[in-house]
Amino acid sequence: MQVKPCAKINLGLNIVNRRPDGYHDLETVFLPIPLHDVLSVEEQTDDSYPYPCQLTVTGDTIECEEQKNLVVKAYNIVAQDHPLPRIHAYLEKHIPSQAGMGGGSSDAAYMIRLLNEQFLLGMNDEEMERYAVRLGADCAFFIKGKPAYAEGIGEKLYSIPGISYQMRGMKVAIVKPDIAISTKEAFSHVTPHSPIKNCVEIVMQPIDTWKGLLENDFEESIFFNHPALSEIKRTLYRMGADYASMSGSGSALYGFFKNTRITNRQLRRIFPECFTAVVEIE
Repeated sequence: MQVKPCAKINLGLNIVNRRPDGYHDLETVFLPIPLHDVLSVEEQTDDSYPYPCQLTVTGDTIECEEQKNLVVKAYNIVAQDHPLPRIHAYLEKHIPSQAGMGGGSSDAAYMIRLLNEQFLLGMNDEEMERYAVRLGADCAFFIKGKPAYAEGIGEKLYSIPGISYQMRGMKVAIVKPDIAISTKEAFSHVTPHSPIKNCVEIVMQPIDTWKGLLENDFEESIFFNHPALSEIKRTLYRMGADYASMSGSGSALYGFFKNTRITNRQLRRIFPECFTAVVEIE
């Protein structure tokens, strides 16, 4: 069985409070986009491998000890409560890593979904979300993979289906330079505050009103430390983007193009040293 974990982008991201446990409360809109990894699982009859879940990863990815990969961790937490056979998982990476696009979180959530379906575990979405949130703040979003407004650390999700209709057919240009930003770095320079207007209210407005209203609180400090990211955003606007932003804590930037034609060939020419993609909202 094969599944295709999707990427996400953040439409606005406001850090509103620092919690006693050291985490931060946020407000954001998660939008799934049709950029996918590929994940498949087969039962493992060879018991010579020392762990019940073996993982083979191909494609552009960062080095990670196999048993610390979120896909393997997803198998392990499900196996604590459900009888699972030994498996070999195959992950083909297309979503760039350390991009703020949720690639690793999506892989983990889709692993839970795949195990549930392939081995007839009978879990509903809520049960799968409870496993997913144990793996990462945004993992639960990918269980349903539908546009959602998120609060808390990203685990409190509220469906907002109207956004898909508003954006259907719009092109999204993605540019991810070879810059890595740690979560610790991103949060260390942010001062929590409440936004003037909630991001979910803004994204329900026409997209040509978002600029100057819909903000990612990480941008100010990250752009200061990594001015190349700020220049990518400015370039997307010069190319005709209706709205451009950094996704999550970066380092991917995206631009929405409603009436302006945009192709990945153009992006590759303008950003030759970066990962680039153009996708269409479905």
